[in-house]
Amino acid sequence: MTLRTLIVDDEALARSRMRTLLRDCTSPAADVVAEASQGAEAQRHLAALALDLVLLDVHMPGVDGIEVARALRSRPDAPAVVFVTAHASHAVTAFDLDAVDYLTKPVRAERLQQALQKAERFLKERRALQAEAQVPEAVLIQDRGRAERVPLSEVLYLKSEYKYLTVRTATRSHILDGSLNEFEERYPNRFLRVHRNALVARWAIRALEKYDDGEDAEGWALRLDAIPEPVAVSRRQLAAVREVLKETR
Repeated sequence: MTLRTLIVDDEALARSRMRTLLRDCTSPAADVVAEASQGAEAQRHLAALALDLVLLDVHMPGVDGIEVARALRSRPDAPAVVFVTAHASHAVTAFDLDAVDYLTKPVRAERLQQALQKAERFLKERRALQAEAQVPEAVLIQDRGRAERVPLSEVLYLKSEYKYLTVRTATRSHILDGSLNEFEERYPNRFLRVHRNALVARWAIRALEKYDDGEDAEGWALRLDAIPEPVAVSRRQLAAVREVLKETR
């Protein structure tokens, strides 16, 4: 990995020395794509360039390095920040701002290489987490030696029957070896308990209506989007269901 790097320091000599040190760094290497002598100039580069790393001085005229780092915290694509300064007193503040490292001047080549390695690890871990977050959550269905991922966004209800769960989508019913309690605890904002044996997707609820299941003529059931069968609602859960219906109207 070659780190696209911005050097920010108000001293031209310090920037030149940093460039020289970076030429000897190979694992990872660094490609200096821009320099800035003050915070405001650094912010313009950060807005315009795709960067992996900022080597950032703390004390500069105008906008200082702390302000630059603070502004970066809200950006999910922000480069890794390594503070480079003659003042060790700012180390705690730097790490509070999620800096990956803090170097004191004069910077040694070996110590700089270690900072680049920390930046590389930070970027790889963040990208892995972001990639993982983009994969939709799903239920893994095992059926006769075949595995199938059913996205949770497609699940309309889960019903406990005997030792298994029925996982209902708009087009199919699947059988899953699992627990309703586990789904309820893990996804409270996605599924609503409507019966001791059933959870429904909150977004799929269409209507609550009277329902005679042959045992209770005064019973209630939910109609869900995309499927014809109702899902029975217990009297114990009726108030919670009505509350959710009020919120969605």
